Amino acid sequence: VQLQASGGGLVQAGGSLRLSCAASGLTFSNYAMGWFRQAPGKEREFVATINWSGDTTYYADSVKGRFTISRDNAKNTADLLMNSLKPEDTAVYYCAARAYTTAQAMALRGGNYWGQGTLVTVSS
Repeated sequence: VQLQASGGGLVQAGGSLRLSCAASGLTFSNYAMGWFRQAPGKEREFVATINWSGDTTYYADSVKGRFTISRDNAKNTADLLMNSLKPEDTAVYYCAARAYTTAQAMALRGGNYWGQGTLVTVSS
């Protein structure tokens, strides 16, 4: 199983970025997908998750209303659209996959599989 995250970069506060996670080596529609992040000196934390079909999403309070997670089961991809970015959103963002679970459960348990991470830096 491989999860390849991309789309990170440097953006000014208030700007937007779209992260993408390309999955291979798994039956994508069997997996909930999620994004987690780890800021310097902090523990990894949940950001957003989406169930296998895409009709249920779950967000951390800190990103609710600003971030949108989506998936395309035909392309085996899961995206995270990040708007109104803040300096405190600066972190390495990881995509994750977890089989046969709900979006909410994945928020608590994390993934069975993890991508390599992509760095998002938000300048003030």
